[in-house]
Amino acid sequence: MNSRLRIIFMGTPDFAVSSLERLIAEGHEVVGVFTQPDKPKGRKHILTPPPVKECALLHHIPVYQPESLKHGEAIPILEQAQPDVIVVAAFGMLLKSDVLDFPKYGCINVHASLLPKYRGAAPINACILNGETETGVTTMLMNEGLDTGDILLSETVTIGENETAGELFDRLAVLGGTVLARTLEAIEAGTLTRTPQDDALSCYAGMLSKADSPVDWTRTAQEVHNRIRGLSPWPGALTTRDGSPLKLHRSVLAPECSDGKTGCSEPGALYAEQGRLFVRCGDGNYVELLEVQPHGSRAMDTKSYLLGHPVEAGQSVS
Repeated sequence: MNSRLRIIFMGTPDFAVSSLERLIAEGHEVVGVFTQPDKPKGRKHILTPPPVKECALLHHIPVYQPESLKHGEAIPILEQAQPDVIVVAAFGMLLKSDVLDFPKYGCINVHASLLPKYRGAAPINACILNGETETGVTTMLMNEGLDTGDILLSETVTIGENETAGELFDRLAVLGGTVLARTLEAIEAGTLTRTPQDDALSCYAGMLSKADSPVDWTRTAQEVHNRIRGLSPWPGALTTRDGSPLKLHRSVLAPECSDGKTGCSEPGALYAEQGRLFVRCGDGNYVELLEVQPHGSRAMDTKSYLLGHPVEAGQSVS
């Protein structure tokens, strides 16, 4: 279907790029892109544009980067562009009624969870941290609440038992573009239906920070494993060994590792064997660390790590 809706797109990170690219590929007329201002990155604080801006400029789409939309900053642009619909994907700014009510078909948000579960800024991380086995993408008609608008379409995916948040992020970004395309096709065909969210089934996925990084080894092995993969690649799960921080990027459950191997029954006890590294958790079960990053070094597999950081009997992490 060669669609020709006039669209304003609002988004910022990599997740949103897939949706913007899908709009362009579907033949929609993207008449402008709103994204967050360029921000300094890295040790040299180089001013860096958001991924959505880079994509928009590549396709010669006008880009707008207001500091906020609280005081009607978007309205003159919308009046000139006259969009049929505004599409929002991980934009990072709340929209007020002046923007929400402007387009003929309203504002449609692409959200990386099965709403009403996991409203908020970090739904991908939260579903892994909480041990969910499935998630998905939902499109919704936005209102002034935080991810509370009517559900339009959704699609479910299974979460792999060892899948990290970064890997799931990549899959859901692509799926977001697919669900968005189906949503816009239904708008054009006049077949789109709206389903109010059941607030009683909702939960919130707040923004993460480095304060969420430390691993509590008194938790069960499954909970620790979920934490490691749920915080990968950012902010990253963190533990301490010999007074130095150690970032944990990948792990698996290790049911074959028994308590007797460490010589220590305390949570955090380490055991290494043939280039493999195990850590005892609070329930007596173990996780095997597959990829770690010592302080001031690059990420590496545990075999390489153990060459320079051998494990002796009775050693532990905390």
